[in-house]
Amino acid sequence: MAGADADLLPRVANPMESIASERKAPSFPIRDLTYWLDGGKRVTEMKERIMLELERDPLWRVSDHPNLTLAETRERAMSKVRRLADLAVSRPLDETMMRLSIVSVVDPGFWTRFGVHFGLFFGALQGQATPSQLAYWLEKGALSMQGITGCFGMTELGHGSNVAGLETTATLDEKTDEFIIHSPTLTATKWWIGGAAHTATHCAVYAQLFVKGKCYGTKTFVVQLRDTKTFQLMPGVNIGDLGKKMGRDQIDNGWIQFTHVRIPRPNMLMKHTKVTRAGDVIAPPLAQLAYGALIQGRVSMVSDSANVAKRALTIATRYASVRRQFGSGKAGEPETKLLDYPIHQHRLLPLMAQTFAMIFAAREMTANYQQLMSVLGELGEDDEGPAVKDAIKNLKETHATSAGLKAFCTWMCLNIIDQCRQSLGGHGYSAYTGLSQAYSDFAVHCTWEGDNTILTLQCGRYLVATALDARNGQPLPDNLSYLRDVVSSGGSAAGKACKGDSVEQVSALDTLKAAWGSVAANAIRSAVRDFEAGLAKGLSKDNAYEFSSASRLHAARMHTYTYLLHRFAAQVDQSPPKLRPVLTLLAQLFGAHSAVQHSGEFLQSGFYSGAHVETLKAFVNTACGEVRKDAVPLTDAFGYTDYVVNSPLGRYDGNVYEKYFDLVTSLNPAKPVPYFDSLIKPLLERANESDPGPELEIDQE
Repeated sequence: MAGADADLLPRVANPMESIASERKAPSFPIRDLTYWLDGGKRVTEMKERIMLELERDPLWRVSDHPNLTLAETRERAMSKVRRLADLAVSRPLDETMMRLSIVSVVDPGFWTRFGVHFGLFFGALQGQATPSQLAYWLEKGALSMQGITGCFGMTELGHGSNVAGLETTATLDEKTDEFIIHSPTLTATKWWIGGAAHTATHCAVYAQLFVKGKCYGTKTFVVQLRDTKTFQLMPGVNIGDLGKKMGRDQIDNGWIQFTHVRIPRPNMLMKHTKVTRAGDVIAPPLAQLAYGALIQGRVSMVSDSANVAKRALTIATRYASVRRQFGSGKAGEPETKLLDYPIHQHRLLPLMAQTFAMIFAAREMTANYQQLMSVLGELGEDDEGPAVKDAIKNLKETHATSAGLKAFCTWMCLNIIDQCRQSLGGHGYSAYTGLSQAYSDFAVHCTWEGDNTILTLQCGRYLVATALDARNGQPLPDNLSYLRDVVSSGGSAAGKACKGDSVEQVSALDTLKAAWGSVAANAIRSAVRDFEAGLAKGLSKDNAYEFSSASRLHAARMHTYTYLLHRFAAQVDQSPPKLRPVLTLLAQLFGAHSAVQHSGEFLQSGFYSGAHVETLKAFVNTACGEVRKDAVPLTDAFGYTDYVVNSPLGRYDGNVYEKYFDLVTSLNPAKPVPYFDSLIKPLLERANESDPGPELEIDQE
C-alpha cells in the first residue's frame, strides 16, 4: 500500500530494533547472573562449548523434527547413541552431566533413550550390585554399551507406583542354582519399558523373590533379552512394540513377557538382600538404605523442570518483546508490544519467578542428594549407632522432599510450557515454534518415576509423621523448622500474624517466608487432625492415612511452596551484591503471587488479613512492572543459544517473522496435492442429483 492510505495505518516496527531496545539498560550484569545460575564462569564456558559442538554436528539437527515419521525419529535418535556413549566414557563426569543436561532440552526423547541405559539400567547396577557384581557387568560392557544395551523393567501392565505389588516372579531353583523369571498373568507383562522394543539386550527386572515357598518382596535381577550376536530373542522372552505415544517418540517403548526364563543366581543384584548357594536369604539390617538410589530420578526431574521452563520463557518473553498488537490508534505510530500490556506481564512474569525458584531448589536438592549418597556409600553393612540413625533420618527427609518437589515442579513446568504456548497466540499451535511439542514431551514427567499424586501423598505422610514426632519432643529437620514456632505441644497453631500494614512490610521477603511457614504449618496441623480423627474412628494406621489423603496432599503442596520460597531466599542471601536486588524482587514476586493465588489459606491461618491480601495484589502489579524492565535480559541470562531454544519466535536477534516464514516454507515446499485426483476432483465433479432450488440474486431486494 502506498501514498496517503499507508499514512493512515500504524507504523510497522522493526522486530530486531524492538528486542535490541530491551537490552539497553538492564538493572544487573547479565553475564554475572549467567555465571551465578550455572555455578561459575568455568561451567558457563563449558556449557557454551557443548552447545556449539551440538549445533555444528549434522547428527544433532533438530529443526526438522516436526516432519519426521515415527521410524525416522527412532532411527535418528539411535544414530546419536554411539557418539554420545563414546563421549560419556571418555570425558570427565561433570562434562558428561552438562552435555546430558543440554541434550534433555534440545532433544528430550533422545535424552530418554540414552538415559534408559546410563541412568536407569546402569544406575540399578551401581545402586544395587555388590562390588564384584558391578565389576562383572562393567567387564561385560555395561557402562560403555560395548556388548550390552540395557533397559529398566519395573512398570507392569497392571502395576506402576505400587512396586511392592508387582506380579513378575523370580523363584530360586536350588537344584540348578538358577532363578526362574516368570510373568504369571497378563497384568504381569512389563509395560512402557524404554529400549525394549528395538534396542536392549539386557533388562534390570523387578520381580518378587521366592525362595523355598516364601516371598521376600521385590528385588532386582539382570535378565538377558536378546542374543548379543544375532539379536534374536532369548528362549522364553516375548517382546512387542508399544508404538506411537503422546511425545518422546525417539524412545522405543515396548512390552516384555517372561515364560519360565532361567538366569544364574548371581544375576540377582545383591548389594542389600543376598541369596546364597544353599538357598539362605540374608536380609540387610537396614533395608531402607536401599531406597537411596531410587531418589536420583526425582532429583534430576526437578533440574529438568527448571531447564525446560527456562527455554519456554525465553521463547515467550522474546516474542512478547517484538510482537505488537493494537495501540493508541494514532496514524504513523507503532502498535504496542505485548510485553507492555499489564495483563501480559501478569501472564508471564510470575512464571519467570517460579522458574528461578525451581532453579535454586534444584541446585540445593542436587547438592543434598549427592551428600546423602556419599554418606550412605561410606556406611558398612553392619554399622550401627548415631551415624546410621542420622543417615536414615536424612534419607527419609530427602525422600519426602524430593517426592514433593518432583511432583510440584513438574506440574509447575508443564503449566509454564502451556501458558507460554498460549501467549504466542495462534503461532503457539504450530509445531515449528517449539512449545506444542515441548508440552507433549514434558507431560510424561508427571506420571513416570512416580505418579505425582502418589508422590505428594508420600510427602504428606512424612509431614504428618514428623509433626507427630515433634509433638513428642523429637527434633525437627531444618526444612520444617517453621513448625517450631507455630505448632505447640498440643498441636494447635500459634497466633502469628503479619506485623505492619504498609506494602513494604507486607511484601518483605522475611514476612513472606514467615507467612508461608504459618500456612504450611496450619495445613500440616489439619492433616494431623484428620489422621487422628481416622484413628479415633477405629481405622488402622494405614487406613487413617488414607482417610486423611486429601489434607495430606494439601499439606504437601503448602510445604513445597514454602520450601521453594525459603530456598530462593537462601540463594538470594548468598548471591553477589550486584545481583541481589533483581533476585530479591523475583523472590518477592514468587512468594506474593503464590500467596494471592492461595489467599484463602493465608486468611484461614490468620497471618494475613483481607486488607493485607489486597496490599499483596497491589505489590504483584508493581513487581510485574519492575520485572518487565529486565524481562529480556533475564532470559538472556539463562544462556541458551538459538540452537537450544530451537524456535524462530525465540531468536536472540528478534528476527522472528522472516525466520519463521523461512522455516515453514523450507520444510513444506510447494508440490501437487497427492490426493487431488482420487478425492478432491471426484468431490468437485460429482453429479448434482438434488433440486438446486431457485437462483440467488444477491443484487435484488
